[in-house]
Amino acid sequence: MKVYQRLASAFKAEGVSHVFGIMGDGNMYWMHELDKLGVKLLEVRHEGAGLGMADGWARSTHTPGVATATCGPGVSQLATALLTASRAQSPLVAFCGEHPTSDDEYNQRLDQARFAAGCETGFVRVATPDGADDAVRKAFYLAQLESRPIMLSAPMDVQQKEFDDDDPYKPSSTLLPPRAVRPDPAMLEQAAAIVAGSKKPVIVVGRGAKWSGAGDAVLKLAGRIGALVATSLMVKTWLSEDEYHVGVSGTYATRTAMQLFEEADCVIGVGASLNRYTTEHGYLYPNARYVHMDSKPHVMMSGGRSADCYLQTDARAGVEALESLLAKRSFKQTGFRTGEVKERLVNALDDRTQFPLEPGTADPRPVCLALDEMVPAEYGLYTGSGATAGFSNILFSRRRPVVLASHFFGCIGQMMPAAMGAVAAAGNKPGLLVDGDASIMMHLAEFETMVRYGMPLLIVVMNNQALGSEYYKLDVHKMKAELATISTPDLGAVATAMGGRGRLARSVEDVRAAVAEWVARPGPMMIDVRISRSVVTLPYRRIHYGKDE
Repeated sequence: MKVYQRLASAFKAEGVSHVFGIMGDGNMYWMHELDKLGVKLLEVRHEGAGLGMADGWARSTHTPGVATATCGPGVSQLATALLTASRAQSPLVAFCGEHPTSDDEYNQRLDQARFAAGCETGFVRVATPDGADDAVRKAFYLAQLESRPIMLSAPMDVQQKEFDDDDPYKPSSTLLPPRAVRPDPAMLEQAAAIVAGSKKPVIVVGRGAKWSGAGDAVLKLAGRIGALVATSLMVKTWLSEDEYHVGVSGTYATRTAMQLFEEADCVIGVGASLNRYTTEHGYLYPNARYVHMDSKPHVMMSGGRSADCYLQTDARAGVEALESLLAKRSFKQTGFRTGEVKERLVNALDDRTQFPLEPGTADPRPVCLALDEMVPAEYGLYTGSGATAGFSNILFSRRRPVVLASHFFGCIGQMMPAAMGAVAAAGNKPGLLVDGDASIMMHLAEFETMVRYGMPLLIVVMNNQALGSEYYKLDVHKMKAELATISTPDLGAVATAMGGRGRLARSVEDVRAAVAEWVARPGPMMIDVRISRSVVTLPYRRIHYGKDE
């Protein structure tokens, strides 16, 4: 058996079913062996897109996504995607070929260890044939333990050597400790005292709460203590079936939610980092004390502040224990859960500000509402970054099985491959991606990848033909905003030319007709929606124009 064959069988034993990337000299033998073992190989048009798809897989499943690239230039193409996955805390293993150890003048040579370090990525090398098993096991172990990407670098000459050990491969699961951590009783008592002393609590849930299955426990606790339920952007719409769900806490909060947050005297963060964006640097909750639950030993909140009471705990175990302790004390209150608050929440998503629309363009706000209404709730939602995220990250409200937002590393362009990876992880179940034109243009070639693998992803391009963030920043400073405008072709026609379906939409009615077509027969499709630049998102109105209406 060759080392590359053993490496492939080890990946298969780790439970890998899909690998995303491009074949080259440094990984082709390994990929060939994976194909023989029944692993699905999804060839992309850019290595960074392959790793982005693995990132989407990891974010949606919380299990390691796997990408691959050949040595040297194949690896260097991964930079932005690696950094994005690192900031997203995605468990991910990138199998990368490496130049032969005996050839220091090899054309595609690269110090991949230093490159990985610069991309906030762990690094494991297959240094010898005997170390192949240990290298794979360590890579998957670290990816899961540290929740970040790990580069498994395999020199080409080492891959071709003989592997003589016939013992069964022992997967990384044999090394991973139990994840459930229960709260310290003394800290739990302190948390209960803070909550019982509050009158208007808010529970802010994040990815950790969702991953632990804490949903029912959160709703039970919220009902007992009279709390509003808010989410971080990362789990937008989760638990939205609760009538006192107020949406996202942070930059993408509604005006109603922000006003209610100002009244809060207690914030219970569950599996959420409570970072600068989730708390708006603390300004959202000026009078609140904080109880923070997370599986990490400690998490600093916005501005380097620590919670008044921090509990290292599995989210579900912590919430259940807190609710049980309060129940034993017969504590129950109305808090925020009043008829008056419920009435205020009914029209919280309404944005009544009028803007003049340029001819042949649509208002992006009713476009988002129409998409949320028409795309079935059992389909995943994926939203990009940039200016248009200010519409989608507020206005979509239906609970969906998977909702992934962008913003990691502050870059555009990464959500299309992430959405594709999430669709693959869901067994090719249909999904909806809403992103801006500049973002989609960065990985437009991957639409052909969608077509090739029959991915039923609907891409809605909120197309203002501009770099929106820069456009409004220039505008507010009375500078030449037109410098940030970039024309785009008819992306619906481009999608059709690539073998999928596409439509150009200039009105909400056009959008509705195109979405109805896709819902009736899901498949690879792109709707190029020409939206008006005059309609400014609510977050940008607040941040750049000093308006909150």
